[in-house]
Amino acid sequence: MVIYVCNLCGYEYKASEGCPDSGIDPNTEFEDLPEDWVCPLCGAGKEEFEETQVADDDKDGEDY
Repeated sequence: MVIYVCNLCGYEYKASEGCPDSGIDPNTEFEDLPEDWVCPLCGAGKEEFEETQVADDDKDGEDY
């Protein structure tokens, strides 16, 4: 799974979760975030985020 990590504070944006505190619905891809969206923790702009590949551990042991 691909997430986007803020280079300044480490906040992880996951499209599957969105960013409810910023009014961003789940399943909103990072590329589809408004250009003026900022990190909810430190206020950094999208340009401060780095794409990162991580293991898909969001399944919580459920069988699919």
